[in-house]
Amino acid sequence: MSALPLTAIVPLFTDPHGAIRIRGTRVLLDVIVTAFRAGATAEEIVQKFPTLQLPDVYQVIAYYLNHIPEIDSYLSQRQVEATALRTEIEQRFDPVGLRARLLARRNTGRPTM
Repeated sequence: MSALPLTAIVPLFTDPHGAIRIRGTRVLLDVIVTAFRAGATAEEIVQKFPTLQLPDVYQVIAYYLNHIPEIDSYLSQRQVEATALRTEIEQRFDPVGLRARLLARRNTGRPTM
């Protein structure tokens, strides 16, 4: 009988922007963890994101369960960064009245901003 591999490579990589994604896809670790925390099964996650492979999702979930503090810290940091970016964008581009301006632009065919 041949020996079985004792280790598995977790299908995660960090992209150039510092986001952790599932290898071979553009799907973020954040998405898998959020879906899993909300009660989705690995099969349901794969149904929502067909670029994912079922064994990869199981490996990512297992990795998450074995590294909850580290991954939760990473996810919290991502949330802080997203909030800061949202605030910066809203300061630069006032969202108040945006819908009305866009509708006016569409109706007249001219820029209104």
